[in-house]
Amino acid sequence: MDRDKLRDPQVDGLFQAILALEDIDECYRFFEDLCTTAEIKAMAQRLAVARLLRQGVTYTAIAEITGASTATISRVKRFLNYGADGYKLILDRLESNGK
Repeated sequence: MDRDKLRDPQVDGLFQAILALEDIDECYRFFEDLCTTAEIKAMAQRLAVARLLRQGVTYTAIAEITGASTATISRVKRFLNYGADGYKLILDRLESNGK
């Protein structure tokens, strides 16, 4: 995604708000107000798919484990390989923190 198309003051404000959250409970409270349950679950599913793809798990196994469609798995893989390295950044950070 072209970050210049995404970048604007409202998006900056959203990201600043997310960065101000201090723990998981605060994240739950904020995201429950901000997003639908389906939106939160979809984002969580994509992160789980990215983690499994990095571990070399097959599409079939990922679909069984996460419930993601092959289209979603393929899309996540494309962003893992050709995206802005956001998945790589957060997965590396989570791994270094033992999570």
